[in-house]
Amino acid sequence: MSQFTPATADQLLALTVNTGIAELAQHSRFAAAEDDMVQAIVEGIGAFAAGEFAPLNRKGDLEGAVLADGVVTLPDGFAEAYRAYVEQGWNAISGAPEFGGQGLPFALACNVLENLGSANMAFTLLPMLSVGAVEALDHHGSEAQKAMYLPKLVSGEWSGTMNLTEPQAGSDVGALRTTATPIEDGEHAGKFRIAGQKIFITWGEHELAENIIHLVLARLPGAPEGSRGISLFVVPKYFVMDDGSLGVRNDLRCASLEHKLGIMASPTCVMSYGDNGQCIGELVGEPHRGLAAMFTMMNSARINVGSQGIQVAERAMQQALTFASERIQSARAGSPDKTPVAIIEHPDVRRMALRMKALTEGMRALYYYTAGQVDRGQLGDEAAARRAEILVPLMKAWATDMGCEVASIALQVHGGMGFIEETGAAQHFRDARIAPIYEGTNGIQAADLVTRKLGLGNGDDFARLMADIVADSEDAPALRALAGDCAQLAAWMREGASLDDRLAGSVPFLTMSAVAVTGWQLLRQKRAVAGGASPAQAATKPVTVDFFLAHVVPEAAGLKSSVAAGASLLYTLSAEQLTG
Repeated sequence: MSQFTPATADQLLALTVNTGIAELAQHSRFAAAEDDMVQAIVEGIGAFAAGEFAPLNRKGDLEGAVLADGVVTLPDGFAEAYRAYVEQGWNAISGAPEFGGQGLPFALACNVLENLGSANMAFTLLPMLSVGAVEALDHHGSEAQKAMYLPKLVSGEWSGTMNLTEPQAGSDVGALRTTATPIEDGEHAGKFRIAGQKIFITWGEHELAENIIHLVLARLPGAPEGSRGISLFVVPKYFVMDDGSLGVRNDLRCASLEHKLGIMASPTCVMSYGDNGQCIGELVGEPHRGLAAMFTMMNSARINVGSQGIQVAERAMQQALTFASERIQSARAGSPDKTPVAIIEHPDVRRMALRMKALTEGMRALYYYTAGQVDRGQLGDEAAARRAEILVPLMKAWATDMGCEVASIALQVHGGMGFIEETGAAQHFRDARIAPIYEGTNGIQAADLVTRKLGLGNGDDFARLMADIVADSEDAPALRALAGDCAQLAAWMREGASLDDRLAGSVPFLTMSAVAVTGWQLLRQKRAVAGGASPAQAATKPVTVDFFLAHVVPEAAGLKSSVAAGASLLYTLSAEQLTG
């Protein structure tokens, strides 16, 4: 596996152009995010990721997480790398200052996760889930809960998880059966006994952090059926004493580890709560409002899962381009010189290389634009907050789909050797495949877009986004036309399409919308580079942007008829005919 090099220049460009980090720094809340601080963070985390996390990527894939006698262990080096990550303060970048955080923009925390994940995607799931736990407790926890859990979650000394899925309740979270029974007397009076099993719990058990703070969805006695009857509970692995020290272990355990296609170093746990009737948890927020509270952490998780598309694409692309530069095979077609050349000289390999670069840089532009809108929402800009709501499903779904595509292209560049595990190219392909599935499948993201998100502001918010693209793309007619098509299709979906028709066209519509926003953000980067930004990219950025506009945008435009085709053909056959 080739050495990992952080994409520092492109990240700084995206933070400058797409996030608008300098504008954020003008607000007192983010005043510390000055140019020198931003550059120090991006360069520093890149160097840390390359030096500490990247060398463990292949080792983690080959050896994986192991469960023995109730204890999950990771390969040698993981504990030391995580300890260094915590000690250097990387986990606390955007944490609230009152709980030990640095209070910097969310966009910079995104940069930390991008670099770590490009170096080692499976390992980075550990801090990524903790970010979500911090958000949920910060927004919905009591003052006592915040004081007890947030300082060490923010620092990374403790890690966090989210527990939704059960064997009988996958995407339909409302079908969960885990129970929470009130405790009326004794030392735990006012708390709840948690009982049930959760599956697919990422980093649900390990020894890298001193404690694991599980956020668990469960039902109170007499709760309404479905999602309206779900409450959220904080359930620590070890009880936390009044003085902050750790007490005895709670009644919870990792029953087994899933055997997976990829992300081998990320322990995906089956968690059992209350085998002995003594698993104690505390209610977070209001009864029966657990799903809403959990969605606080799911939005940030979905943005950062979208980042995993960038992460795996960057690493896979780097390895493929190194291979293409070193692999000598055949003379250049049509050349009078019959000397074999590096395969990067052949037209189709050039096409694959440019496609990987255009998609990876496009995902990154969308990522940092989304993060910038989140940060503006935190500053009270309601329009930006609503725009971020629209961007979340685009970021999560399209970027993870493209991560899979780039990883597949990278494997293709290797030819037959890409199919052989020893090159390491297959690991990226295997690791990438989970991202379109978890944190809400990409089909669920598309359904969210065409139902809830298109209705924001009575439809005006999505229309305004597309209008902004149209107004700012006079020099990119294909992009301008794509944004216009997206606006027309959105109006049809809201005004004339049945629910089935909307859902049937939701996935191609999401792709069209994501490509429109991404093309716009890349166009802004191209203009900035032409104006002197990021001199290191003066030659490359215009080419990758032009490739995206000339190839990816027209492909997305071709999906228009699929979006508007409706659902009738999907139901022409009965279920028995379709599956028989």
